[in-house]
This record gives sequence, structure tokens and C-alpha cells, in this order.
Amino acid sequence: MPTIGFLGGGSREPTAVFVDVFRQRLRQAGYIDGQNLTILQRWAEGHTDHLPLFAAELVQRKVSLIAAVPFVAALAAKAATATIPIVFISGADPVSTGLVASLSHPGGNLTGVTNLSVGLIAKQLQILHEMIPSAGTLGLLLNPDTQVAFASTPQDARAASASLGVEVQTLEATNPAEIDAAVSEAVARKIGAMVVSPDPYFVARRDQIVTLAARNALPTIYSFSEIAAGGGLISYGTRLSDGYDLLGVYAARVLGGEKPADLPVQQSVKVELVINLKTAATLGLKIPLPLLGRADEVIE
Repeated sequence: MPTIGFLGGGSREPTAVFVDVFRQRLRQAGYIDGQNLTILQRWAEGHTDHLPLFAAELVQRKVSLIAAVPFVAALAAKAATATIPIVFISGADPVSTGLVASLSHPGGNLTGVTNLSVGLIAKQLQILHEMIPSAGTLGLLLNPDTQVAFASTPQDARAASASLGVEVQTLEATNPAEIDAAVSEAVARKIGAMVVSPDPYFVARRDQIVTLAARNALPTIYSFSEIAAGGGLISYGTRLSDGYDLLGVYAARVLGGEKPADLPVQQSVKVELVINLKTAATLGLKIPLPLLGRADEVIE
């Protein structure tokens, strides 16, 4: 019976819905967890320094495959083994971060999925400015622990803000208490609206951030459609579930005998604009009609 070691940098509970998408795709390929497949899950709960230990444990247990999310988990898995196949989801560029040699010819024992979560900051700021043109200062929430994945984001934000005629101020958080403090700081600085970077830890803490944004009447844009569907005001980016679905496709193919080196890195390229009108009403916001007209999904 093959065994998949699932190495996650985030938290088990808030990611369970996406792991179910991964599991369902495997089921469709004939691999059923608990019947002819075993999935061992290891979650760092945001403590990325734990990932090398978990990766080493999975290697010691001689798993058939490691599925790693996000890129920091994939880096830990890559450092732990050069022989066990690894499939990953990465919001960062897998070439520049050293995961693979190239997207078309990954080489080695890794392949996976990359999405467009990085590089959308200019468009997200533009959307916020269109929605709240009176906001002269916008916030950008970052996680300094994983900034290597989003190294270009602050610079891209400054360039975009200059063209829009607004100021962007950086806020940082690495744990729940710091997320609380960052939102309070945004209010104290009179920041008119905020962008949340697509950091995996912020995805895991999405309920906390959505609640704080509503409580403090802070309009906030996210990088994943599921967050707007779950109560966030607006999102511009990809669907997390799409990445996990593609991850399941590649995991099944590798279990079937294909080699990661022969499987090009897939790109999850569908970008959506999702607006939650219920949340907008709670915040007392009226969404401009041109913005509503461009939305891929409007939640009433």
C-alpha cells in the first residue's frame, strides 16, 4: 500500500477543506485513503522551523511520495531527500526559490503547482483605490518569517501606489496576537483599506483577519476567492482549491509510475475578482458599478 506524507506549513483544521480536494482527486484516480492508500499528515502550525524535522520523519518512514505545501515545506522536503518524489504547491516562483531547474523541465525529484498569488499587489491596490478613492493611505499586511517568497511585494506596492497617488504602509504579523496588533495599528494610523499578502499563515488565520477587518470597519482585499466567499470583503486572485486539485492529479500520476522530472510544473492561472456585497453592506460601503460589472462572482 503506497503512503503519501503530507507536509504542511500551516494548520491542519483550517486547511482540511483543501486537503479534502486533494484527497478527492486521488480517489478519482483510484487511490482511496484508508483503503489502498495511507496519507500521513504533518503540520507545522506556522512554525516553519519544525518543517525539517517533519520532513526527516517522513523520509525515515520511507513514504512513497511527499506532498508539500507551501514552498517552505517543499524546500524542507527537498533538503531531506533527493530520491523520494515530491509534489508541491508554491505561491513563490519555484525556479527563483530553488525548488526546480525550470517550469518545463523541473529535473530532480520535484514537480508541482505554482499559482499567481505573487505579483497581484498592483492590481489589488488599484481595486481598493477604485472602491475607496478617498483613502489616501493603504496598508499591506506581510509575514516577515516568509518574506523570501514575497520579496518583490513591497517594492511592487510602492511602485503601484506612486502611480495611484496614494501611500502604502507596511504592517507585519507572525502570530495571532501580532495580527490583532497589526489591525489595531492600521486603525490608529488611519489606514483606509488593507491588502493581505497571500502568505499561507494568513490563509490559516483567515477567519481571524476577516473578523478583525469587520469589527474595525477596515475594507480588506485578499488573494484567494475562498476568503471572500467566507466573509471577506473582496478578493482578487486564484482559488486555493484549484491548486490542491492539481496537486492531487500529479500525486496520482507519480504514484502511477511517472517521474517528477518528466512532469512540467503546472500553473494555476485563473484569476478571479470576487465581491461580497453582504460584507460591503456591513461596512457601509457602496461598491462602484464598474467594479461590480467586472466581478467574476458577486456574493449577495
